[in-house]
Amino acid sequence: MSARRWGTGVGAVVVLVATGAWVLRPVPVDARLWAEVRPVIEARLVAESRGSGLGESTPALRARWFCRAEALDLDERAGGVRAGVDTFCMEYGVRDGALVECSGAHVPQVVRLRRDTDGGYRVVSREEAPDGAGNAEWQETHFSFFAESRLGDPESPESLETAARAHFRVPAGTPVEDC
Repeated sequence: MSARRWGTGVGAVVVLVATGAWVLRPVPVDARLWAEVRPVIEARLVAESRGSGLGESTPALRARWFCRAEALDLDERAGGVRAGVDTFCMEYGVRDGALVECSGAHVPQVVRLRRDTDGGYRVVSREEAPDGAGNAEWQETHFSFFAESRLGDPESPESLETAARAHFRVPAGTPVEDC
């Protein structure tokens, strides 16, 4: 085979690989839309977490939930939004001036929102991955390839700890203890 044929073949492979990479690239999340729906999603997560934590059973801890959602997939159509999110919620309280961590959850979810007449959004439905069997299949069917590949990244509770410290007026740098 001649060098010319080899060059043509290698060139064709390079074009195919580049085209495939371009087609499969992750789609960036619409930052404006995410800024509108994120607070609504996080408020709903906090509201739905209430009553499920270990710390709430001890009133002296004044335990409270703090949640963060990260957008993986975000799609807006006809006044509705489908948000594939990775959620991270932690329950914190205070004991003897120290921040205590009582409960937590890290769960991928699909949240659907609708635009209200006032221009804001409200959550109309929420689905989450099941525990154990079926979890991987659920993630595969509910998230794009790139979104699914970002699931399970270790979550750092730093921003939630910072919010809890501010809420409970605990000095920055105070260690977090177990409930």
